[in-house]
This record gives sequence, structure tokens and C-alpha cells, in this order.
Amino acid sequence: MAKIDFSTPLYVLAPLAGFTDLPFRSVVKKFGVDLTVSEMISSNALIHNSKKTFKMLEKAPSEDPYSIQIAGSDQSVIQRAVEIINEEEGVSCIDLNCGCPAPKVVNNLQGSSLLTDLPKMAETIRTIKKHSTKEYTSVKMRLGFNEKNHIEQAKLCEDNGADFIAVHGRTRAGRYKAAVDYDALREIKEAVSIPVIVNGDIDSPQKAKWVLEYTGADGIMIGRAAVGNPWIFKQIKEGIDEVSPELIKEVVLEHYDQMISYYEQYGAILFRKNLHSYSKAGYQGASAFRDQINRMTDVVEMREVIEAFFSQEFIGKL
Repeated sequence: MAKIDFSTPLYVLAPLAGFTDLPFRSVVKKFGVDLTVSEMISSNALIHNSKKTFKMLEKAPSEDPYSIQIAGSDQSVIQRAVEIINEEEGVSCIDLNCGCPAPKVVNNLQGSSLLTDLPKMAETIRTIKKHSTKEYTSVKMRLGFNEKNHIEQAKLCEDNGADFIAVHGRTRAGRYKAAVDYDALREIKEAVSIPVIVNGDIDSPQKAKWVLEYTGADGIMIGRAAVGNPWIFKQIKEGIDEVSPELIKEVVLEHYDQMISYYEQYGAILFRKNLHSYSKAGYQGASAFRDQINRMTDVVEMREVIEAFFSQEFIGKL
């Protein structure tokens, strides 16, 4: 199993509920992402043998190293969830979610609401560290809940056993709209000795280079900018501005085929949201195409429509 190598900048695909499933991660992996992370997994659902949740633990053979992210704060539940993950082969890391802003997660003292109870956050990190047989324990967090207390949180992670942290440069109150505070991310990097991966509005090779230089971080994590643009990691690593229409078509079809293989016929319905992202800009008739696929369920017919649409000339941003 591959180690997580921090000797050069680490490029990480952020966990995004509803998007970073196995088919998407396996596509992104081909473009040079160094570390992939599962979608956020409820520790509670996991210990109650939810079939859907167990399926979310699965990884593609190419995903190495691979991290599983869990949410929760009940120590006995966390311990049991960790013990279940210990049985999974090919997992390098267990990550604690302290960043999700969704109300249904926050209301159960999970996700970013752990930032409002630092003793509980510390205890949860220690529980994972104590019971995990995986090489790494990490934490994904924000700068704070309503107010920033990022340095205190980062030091708490370090002091309680986290091997590295990933930080989204907004508070929970900032959701995804507030400006990302790159100064705060730099302050975290200066305050702790464990590796720091930074996250938030990194959407181009130029921005990635600037963020790494400005913050001094050990790596960057990209989530929303990779949806509809999974080749972004290749663009960053190789300094490529544009990708060819042929590559886009090839990736979209491969992603679709992976979805059908993984979810069977339901994969076609699930893939609609991905097609909305892939067709956002640069193709004529994109709006009509989205309307058409929103009504389609036939797997073969849908693939033909996708292939025809992405075979047309790419005309850039409309």
C-alpha cells in the first residue's frame, strides 16, 4: 500500500456528498490526483449495517493511497465504525469530518458543529487514533464555526494525534460564499508541524500555484472545481490551460460507463447532475441537451445522445 508522500505538494480530491463516489474518483485518479477520499460516511449508519453506506466504503483498484472519511461524535459509535473500517483492505487513512456545513449533519454534533465543542473534537480524534489500524488519522475542518479560531483547532488536531489536516478556508457561517481566507490558512501552516492541506476556491493551475506559494501548504484539496472538470489535476501538474474536445468526450463516456457498471440502470439517472456540469460551457444546444437527458432513463439511448452531443465542435465559453 502506498504511503502518503508529503515530500512534494500533495494533490487531493475533496470528499463531496453525491459527487465523489467510486466512479468519479476512478476517473479523476487517471489525471494524477495523489489521494482520494470517500464521500462522508455516517458512523451511525455504518454500525447499523446500512447496505448503501457499506457500498460507499468501496474503492477502485487504482485508489492507492485511499482515505475514508467518517462523521460522528458518539465515542462508542466512532470506535465501532473504526473497527469496521479496520476490516477494509487498501485503506491508508481514516479522516474525521469537522467541516460539513449541512444542517442535518450539524444538528447532530457532527461535521462542522464539532468546532463548537473542542473537547469533544479532541476526544473523537483520540478515539480514532487509538482504535484505527490504518497508517494515518486526519481531520478535515473549517476555520471555525461562526468565528475563526483556526490556530487553536489546528493545534488541537496536532496534539490529539492527527497526522495531517485539511482545512477549508472559510468558517461554517461562510458556507461556500464568503471569501476564502488564505492568510488564515498560512497562519495554520506556520502554527503546526504536521502537514497542512488547504482547500477552497482552487479552480485553475494559476490559482493552485499561487495558493501553494502563498500559504506554504503541503498540498491542495480540490472539490467543486473538479466536478465537470476532472482533468484539473493534470492541468495543474502539467501547466495545461485547455484540454481537447476529444479528451472531454472520452472522459464523459468513461464516467458514464463506470456509473452504469457501479449502479446499474440507476446510474443513468444519477449521472444527469454530472452531465449538467460537463455541458456547462462551450457546446451549442447545452440547455436543450440537459432538458433531453433529464427525461431519459434508457441506458443505451442515453449513451448515444451523450456521444453525439460531445462529438460536436467545442466552441469555448458561450
